[in-house]
Amino acid sequence: MTTEIIGTEAGDARITWHRAKKARLVLAVSHGAGGGIEARDLKALAEVLPAHGVTVARVEQPWRVAGKKVAPAPKTLDLGWRGLWPALAAPGLPVISGGRSAGARVACRTAVELGAHAVLALSFPLHPPGRPEKSRAGELLGAGVPTLVVQGGNDPFGKPEEFPDGDHEIVEVPYGDHGFAVPRRAPLGQDEAVAVITDAVVKWTGSLG
Repeated sequence: MTTEIIGTEAGDARITWHRAKKARLVLAVSHGAGGGIEARDLKALAEVLPAHGVTVARVEQPWRVAGKKVAPAPKTLDLGWRGLWPALAAPGLPVISGGRSAGARVACRTAVELGAHAVLALSFPLHPPGRPEKSRAGELLGAGVPTLVVQGGNDPFGKPEEFPDGDHEIVEVPYGDHGFAVPRRAPLGQDEAVAVITDAVVKWTGSLG
């Protein structure tokens, strides 16, 4: 595991690299508006995917590196992602643009522009909780590259069955909330829920040309 600081027009970003010995892809994943790269899904992917030929780059966006508690506007998030993309592409491998929640939105909005190989959308915030009329489906549907959505079955930002049909795959994490936490009473344990995520991403990345 190595880290590097990348200067962008939105401020300094930090990449934590988890390198595969024989990498064929890079998966770049950023955090949401309410957390960092220690999120359970991002940590699990960094632990599991390198053994399957996928280098994982966990990205801390400039506002987090600067110690701010509130995420900036979407345009500023996109500006930071654009600025660090050359570092993600530097290994010379196809790059999957990904993230959780707000980070997933950034990945979808910028995928075509940056030449992303595919998009991984973890806990895509389809709408604000209780506000289904405020849909962000257009961002997901406009990603323009192969896209995998991994969504908790009880995510208040959009349950799997709420998602529109489109050119994307959806994998449900049963009973999972927006952070993929499952209730203690659920028949699925927390480790099993995380395994649903990593198994799905391993299978999907294996299918990408």
